[in-house]
Amino acid sequence: MKPLSERTANFSDSVIRRMTRVSNQYDAINLSQGFPDFNPPKEITDRLANLAGEGPHQYALTWGAENFRYALAKKQEQFSGMKINPDTEIVVTCGSTEAMMAAMMTVTNPGDKVIIFSPFYENYGADVILSGAEPIYVPLKPPTFSFDANELEDAFKKGVKALILCNPSNPCGKVFTYDELKIIADLAIKYDTYVITDEVYEHIIYEPNKHIYMATLPGMRERTIICSSLSKTYSITGWRLGYVIANPVVIERVKKVHDFLTVGAAAPLMEAAVVGLNFGEEYYKELQKHYAQKKELFVGGLADLKLNYTDPQGAYYVLVDVSEFNVKDDVRFCEWLAREVGVGAVPGSSFFKEEVNHLIRLHFAKKDETLIGALDRLSNIRNKALNSNGYY
Repeated sequence: MKPLSERTANFSDSVIRRMTRVSNQYDAINLSQGFPDFNPPKEITDRLANLAGEGPHQYALTWGAENFRYALAKKQEQFSGMKINPDTEIVVTCGSTEAMMAAMMTVTNPGDKVIIFSPFYENYGADVILSGAEPIYVPLKPPTFSFDANELEDAFKKGVKALILCNPSNPCGKVFTYDELKIIADLAIKYDTYVITDEVYEHIIYEPNKHIYMATLPGMRERTIICSSLSKTYSITGWRLGYVIANPVVIERVKKVHDFLTVGAAAPLMEAAVVGLNFGEEYYKELQKHYAQKKELFVGGLADLKLNYTDPQGAYYVLVDVSEFNVKDDVRFCEWLAREVGVGAVPGSSFFKEEVNHLIRLHFAKKDETLIGALDRLSNIRNKALNSNGYY
């Protein structure tokens, strides 16, 4: 038989999703893959229950049900101040994963270059490669995860077509400041580059940090392609409802790519999610309070255990430094952690282009009792390590 695709020959499976399977195998508390163990808002699930009888159950309009797009446009204008045309500037996708892929395939040609900040969510590199483009990595430097403006411009000088910006950032929880975004925006304009943003954690921010929409900066409305989803904001990661917001020329192309990728998002789920999109401002304030409390509980617990970590400014992840355990292979360490300590984590090497083996990612989008249970297990990590004979 003829050989398979060279483009995907070096792909591994998703390390994040693999660690969920490892956690399940050893009955570990899964703090690896970022999904809650609590229910979505009852108003949304009640609406979904009603829809089981009344529908819709057939295809919605390919680029998204009209009432969903109009509710989304209204909600986005409320928080960003941008007037968005729901008919010409929005495509609803099957999660933000498809949104990013549709954006990449819309923008890039084979051989184009795309800037990715490192650390990065693992899909970004795969998206670029699947599009036939070439990723160029620019480091975000711990512990503040700031970037060097000169290094960034050097990357732009290589003739890039786009830059991917995750803000707030997965995995490090960085929230980019206005000044940092302005540097990126000015370079994007100077070198005529698109900025593809992943903003799924836009409402999970810890004071005094603020989320600033790249598209609102001077000169960036036309060249920013916003990718996001409802997964994190409404605790419905399994519903796979994402979207792309961009100028009409870009969106017209995204519509076509999306049509041939997935046809459309699930009609009854869009209908139920409209309830969430119509929530008032109080919901989002409570959401921030909810996750601020989760962060205080879990990150505070890590501090009590004298484990080193970088303090997240947004999202619901924390990078923990495990250097004290002399880790050589962080994948094996995370397997050991699930098996012997009973806590699932993601090896940091899956997020960094640089050689990084001393960080693991944990998340705290869990019930309080789950987090307390995980902290209790982590309290034994040093004793377990002493008896491990360096297995990891």
